[in-house]
Amino acid sequence: MMNRNQPGFTLIEIAIVLVIIGLLLGGVLKGQELINSAKVKNLAGDFKNIPVFIYGYQDKFKALPGDDANVAVHVTGGTVCAPVAANLCATGNGIIEGAWNATSIVSESFVFWQHVRLAGLAPGPTDTTVADYLPKNAAGGTIGVTNAGNTAITGLKGSYIICSDAIPGKFAKQLDIALDDGNTATGSMMVTAAGTATGGTPIATASIVDDTPYLVCMGV
Repeated sequence: MMNRNQPGFTLIEIAIVLVIIGLLLGGVLKGQELINSAKVKNLAGDFKNIPVFIYGYQDKFKALPGDDANVAVHVTGGTVCAPVAANLCATGNGIIEGAWNATSIVSESFVFWQHVRLAGLAPGPTDTTVADYLPKNAAGGTIGVTNAGNTAITGLKGSYIICSDAIPGKFAKQLDIALDDGNTATGSMMVTAAGTATGGTPIATASIVDDTPYLVCMGV
Protein backbone atom coordinates (compact mmCIF):
# COMPACT_ATOMS: atom_id res chain seq x y z
CA MET A 1 0.00 0.00 0.00
CA MET A 2 1.38 3.43 -0.99
CA ASN A 3 2.56 5.66 1.82
CA ARG A 4 0.45 8.80 1.36
CA ASN A 5 2.63 10.66 3.86
CA GLN A 6 5.84 10.29 1.75
CA PRO A 7 7.14 13.83 1.13
CA GLY A 8 7.70 15.06 -2.48
CA PHE A 9 9.91 17.75 -3.93
CA THR A 10 8.96 21.29 -3.10
CA LEU A 11 8.71 23.98 -5.77
CA ILE A 12 11.87 25.58 -4.39
CA GLU A 13 13.83 22.31 -4.69
CA ILE A 14 12.63 21.78 -8.26
CA ALA A 15 13.55 25.36 -9.13
CA ILE A 16 17.07 24.87 -7.72
CA VAL A 17 17.53 21.69 -9.76
CA LEU A 18 16.38 23.47 -12.93
CA VAL A 19 18.78 26.34 -12.27
CA ILE A 20 21.67 23.89 -11.80
CA ILE A 21 20.77 22.08 -15.03
CA GLY A 22 20.62 25.42 -16.84
CA LEU A 23 24.03 26.41 -15.52
CA LEU A 24 25.51 23.07 -16.60
CA LEU A 25 24.03 23.36 -20.09
CA GLY A 26 25.23 26.93 -20.36
CA GLY A 27 28.73 25.87 -19.36
CA VAL A 28 28.76 23.09 -21.95
CA LEU A 29 27.56 25.42 -24.71
CA LYS A 30 30.06 28.11 -23.69
CA GLY A 31 32.85 25.54 -23.68
CA GLN A 32 31.90 24.37 -27.18
CA GLU A 33 31.80 27.97 -28.35
CA LEU A 34 35.32 28.53 -27.03
CA ILE A 35 36.56 25.35 -28.75
CA ASN A 36 35.02 26.44 -32.07
CA SER A 37 36.51 29.91 -31.71
CA ALA A 38 39.95 28.41 -31.10
CA LYS A 39 39.60 26.23 -34.22
CA VAL A 40 38.68 29.22 -36.38
CA LYS A 41 41.69 31.16 -35.05
CA ASN A 42 43.90 28.17 -35.80
CA LEU A 43 42.51 27.88 -39.34
CA ALA A 44 42.97 31.62 -39.89
CA GLY A 45 46.54 31.31 -38.63
CA ASP A 46 47.35 28.90 -41.48
CA PHE A 47 46.32 31.48 -44.07
CA LYS A 48 48.36 34.16 -42.32
CA ASN A 49 51.49 32.06 -41.72
CA ILE A 50 52.06 30.62 -45.20
CA PRO A 51 52.80 34.02 -46.80
CA VAL A 52 55.36 34.53 -44.01
CA PHE A 53 57.00 31.23 -45.00
CA ILE A 54 57.11 32.29 -48.66
CA TYR A 55 58.47 35.79 -48.11
CA GLY A 56 60.87 34.64 -45.41
CA TYR A 57 62.39 32.03 -47.72
CA GLN A 58 62.48 34.46 -50.65
CA ASP A 59 64.20 37.10 -48.54
CA LYS A 60 66.80 34.62 -47.30
CA PHE A 61 67.61 32.74 -50.52
CA LYS A 62 66.30 34.99 -53.33
CA ALA A 63 64.14 32.11 -54.57
CA LEU A 64 60.66 30.72 -53.95
CA PRO A 65 60.26 27.61 -51.79
CA GLY A 66 59.32 24.70 -54.02
CA ASP A 67 60.62 26.57 -57.08
CA ASP A 68 64.20 26.82 -55.76
CA ALA A 69 66.56 25.19 -58.29
CA ASN A 70 69.47 25.56 -55.84
CA VAL A 71 67.70 24.30 -52.73
CA ALA A 72 70.38 21.66 -52.11
CA VAL A 73 72.91 24.49 -51.77
CA HIS A 74 70.66 26.68 -49.63
CA VAL A 75 69.51 24.02 -47.13
CA THR A 76 71.00 20.63 -46.30
CA GLY A 77 68.88 17.79 -47.64
CA GLY A 78 66.74 19.93 -49.92
CA THR A 79 64.97 18.14 -52.77
CA VAL A 80 64.63 19.76 -56.18
CA CYS A 81 61.29 19.16 -57.85
CA ALA A 82 61.79 16.54 -60.58
CA PRO A 83 61.43 15.56 -63.32
CA VAL A 84 60.84 18.90 -65.02
CA ALA A 85 57.34 19.03 -66.48
CA ALA A 86 55.21 21.86 -67.85
CA ASN A 87 53.01 23.51 -65.19
CA LEU A 88 54.38 21.21 -62.49
CA CYS A 89 58.11 21.55 -62.06
CA ALA A 90 59.83 24.26 -64.11
CA THR A 91 62.16 25.25 -61.28
CA GLY A 92 63.55 28.74 -61.10
CA ASN A 93 60.82 30.49 -63.07
CA GLY A 94 59.35 32.36 -60.10
CA ILE A 95 56.12 30.34 -59.92
CA ILE A 96 55.09 27.70 -57.37
CA GLU A 97 53.73 25.13 -59.81
CA GLY A 98 51.51 22.10 -59.29
CA ALA A 99 48.10 21.60 -57.67
CA TRP A 100 47.66 22.75 -54.09
CA ASN A 101 47.02 19.12 -53.06
CA ALA A 102 49.91 17.53 -55.04
CA THR A 103 51.23 14.31 -53.48
CA SER A 104 54.67 13.76 -55.06
CA ILE A 105 57.96 15.51 -55.81
CA VAL A 106 56.98 16.05 -59.44
CA SER A 107 55.16 19.19 -58.21
CA GLU A 108 56.77 22.26 -56.70
CA SER A 109 53.75 22.72 -54.46
CA PHE A 110 54.63 19.39 -52.82
CA VAL A 111 58.34 20.03 -52.14
CA PHE A 112 57.39 23.54 -50.98
CA TRP A 113 56.81 22.15 -47.49
CA GLN A 114 60.21 20.48 -47.30
CA HIS A 115 61.95 23.69 -48.36
CA VAL A 116 60.29 25.95 -45.77
CA ARG A 117 60.83 23.37 -43.02
CA LEU A 118 64.50 22.85 -43.80
CA ALA A 119 64.88 26.63 -43.80
CA GLY A 120 63.54 26.69 -40.25
CA LEU A 121 60.43 28.66 -41.19
CA ALA A 122 57.78 26.00 -40.58
CA PRO A 123 57.40 22.92 -38.37
CA GLY A 124 56.91 19.40 -39.69
CA PRO A 125 58.74 16.44 -41.25
CA THR A 126 61.23 17.04 -44.07
CA ASP A 127 61.12 13.45 -45.37
CA THR A 128 58.76 13.64 -48.36
CA THR A 129 57.92 9.94 -48.10
CA VAL A 130 56.38 9.89 -44.61
CA ALA A 131 52.62 9.67 -44.16
CA ASP A 132 52.30 12.94 -42.24
CA TYR A 133 54.47 15.00 -44.60
CA LEU A 134 51.61 17.16 -45.89
CA PRO A 135 50.35 19.54 -43.18
CA LYS A 136 46.84 19.30 -41.75
CA ASN A 137 44.55 22.02 -40.48
CA ALA A 138 42.55 22.06 -37.23
CA ALA A 139 39.67 20.28 -39.01
CA GLY A 140 41.92 17.45 -40.24
CA GLY A 141 42.04 18.60 -43.87
CA THR A 142 45.14 19.08 -46.03
CA ILE A 143 46.74 22.51 -46.45
CA GLY A 144 48.46 23.48 -49.70
CA VAL A 145 49.76 26.30 -51.87
CA THR A 146 49.83 26.92 -55.63
CA ASN A 147 49.68 29.77 -58.16
CA ALA A 148 46.82 31.78 -59.66
CA GLY A 149 47.13 29.96 -62.98
CA ASN A 150 46.42 26.66 -61.28
CA THR A 151 43.86 27.85 -58.74
CA ALA A 152 41.33 25.47 -57.21
CA ILE A 153 38.56 28.07 -57.47
CA THR A 154 37.72 29.88 -60.70
CA GLY A 155 38.14 33.66 -60.42
CA LEU A 156 40.36 33.63 -57.34
CA LYS A 157 43.36 35.87 -57.92
CA GLY A 158 46.71 36.34 -56.22
CA SER A 159 50.43 35.77 -56.65
CA TYR A 160 50.02 32.69 -54.45
CA ILE A 161 46.90 30.67 -53.67
CA ILE A 162 46.61 29.04 -50.25
CA CYS A 163 44.04 26.26 -49.82
CA SER A 164 42.77 24.47 -46.72
CA ASP A 165 40.43 21.49 -47.11
CA ALA A 166 37.60 19.80 -45.18
CA ILE A 167 36.62 22.94 -43.26
CA PRO A 168 33.04 22.87 -41.88
CA GLY A 169 30.76 25.43 -43.47
CA LYS A 170 30.18 27.35 -40.23
CA PHE A 171 33.95 27.85 -39.90
CA ALA A 172 34.32 28.76 -43.58
CA LYS A 173 31.82 31.58 -43.16
CA GLN A 174 33.57 32.85 -40.03
CA LEU A 175 36.93 32.77 -41.82
CA ASP A 176 35.60 34.86 -44.70
CA ILE A 177 34.20 37.42 -42.28
CA ALA A 178 37.48 37.59 -40.37
CA LEU A 179 39.87 37.63 -43.34
CA ASP A 180 37.89 38.92 -46.34
CA ASP A 181 34.56 40.47 -47.36
CA GLY A 182 32.08 38.07 -45.74
CA ASN A 183 30.96 36.67 -49.10
CA THR A 184 32.42 33.21 -49.75
CA ALA A 185 32.02 33.59 -53.52
CA THR A 186 33.91 36.87 -53.95
CA GLY A 187 37.05 38.66 -52.84
CA SER A 188 40.44 37.26 -51.92
CA MET A 189 38.97 34.27 -50.07
CA MET A 190 36.51 31.86 -51.68
CA VAL A 191 34.87 28.52 -50.89
CA THR A 192 34.18 25.52 -53.12
CA ALA A 193 33.45 21.80 -52.79
CA ALA A 194 35.86 19.86 -50.56
CA GLY A 195 38.62 18.01 -52.40
CA THR A 196 38.53 20.19 -55.54
CA ALA A 197 41.95 20.26 -57.21
CA THR A 198 41.45 22.96 -59.87
CA GLY A 199 38.69 25.02 -61.47
CA GLY A 200 36.05 24.74 -58.75
CA THR A 201 32.95 26.94 -58.73
CA PRO A 202 32.80 29.44 -55.85
CA ILE A 203 29.89 28.88 -53.46
CA ALA A 204 27.99 31.88 -52.07
CA THR A 205 27.57 32.32 -48.32
CA ALA A 206 23.80 31.72 -48.46
CA SER A 207 24.39 28.25 -49.92
CA ILE A 208 26.98 27.16 -47.34
CA VAL A 209 25.74 24.37 -45.04
CA ASP A 210 27.19 24.62 -41.53
CA ASP A 211 28.16 20.98 -41.03
CA THR A 212 29.25 20.24 -44.61
CA PRO A 213 33.03 20.24 -45.27
CA TYR A 214 34.38 22.66 -47.90
CA LEU A 215 37.65 23.74 -49.50
CA VAL A 216 38.62 27.30 -48.55
CA CYS A 217 41.25 29.13 -50.64
CA MET A 218 42.77 32.59 -50.35
CA GLY A 219 44.84 34.59 -52.81
CA VAL A 220 47.76 36.64 -51.50
